[in-house]
Amino acid sequence: MFRQFALTAIAAALTISAPAAAQDIALSPAIESTEATNVEAQQLPIRVSFDMAEDPENILLLDLSTGERVAIRLMPAWAPNHIERIKTLTRDGFYDGVIFHRVIDGFMAQTGDPTGTGQGSSTLPDMDEEFNFLPHVRGTVSMARADAENSANSQFFIVFYPRFALDRRYTNFGRVISNMSAVDSIARGEPPTNPTRVLQASIAADNAPQAMPQAQRPDETITLDMLNDALTE
Repeated sequence: MFRQFALTAIAAALTISAPAAAQDIALSPAIESTEATNVEAQQLPIRVSFDMAEDPENILLLDLSTGERVAIRLMPAWAPNHIERIKTLTRDGFYDGVIFHRVIDGFMAQTGDPTGTGQGSSTLPDMDEEFNFLPHVRGTVSMARADAENSANSQFFIVFYPRFALDRRYTNFGRVISNMSAVDSIARGEPPTNPTRVLQASIAADNAPQAMPQAQRPDETITLDMLNDALTE
């Protein structure tokens, strides 16, 4: 009887331990992912400086057609190759005059396509992804791409509200540090009927004066007689 009881106890122990072992195997990818994130967190700076006087070489300025200037902190430690691309295109004047062609309320505002269709890019080659664990929160600036992970080129977007589903899928390379309210006011649409434009993009270290929208000229020439008529009416 004792032998039978011992065999029964061993069998019961095996039936309990098998699911536990299966559970450990199922959890191992999550554990490995967490460990990798912890290592990455130790290597990447999480703090974003909102001080406009600090490191102007890594501040991107967008002068909008609304008369507003937006400042974006570029983070080379997060995505060094993408930061280099943004700076190169900015200093080449690539972004000047480009519209925000895809602006979804509650989601993001996208620009960087010279054709204004969402299909265009620069003549430089597409880039390998530099995904990181940093979350897409309000004001995050991230690189747009096609379906292929290594297809980012010139287009980028600014997030209106947190979108954590984008994490590790798009290259997060910066944050708006000044005038997020101007980003909130960018015209909506895909594309918008009257799109907001980037009149001028510049790097703060270059000290470019802010570009302002030009006053629209009237469709017809206003003459002295027209002004006199308006006064006599």
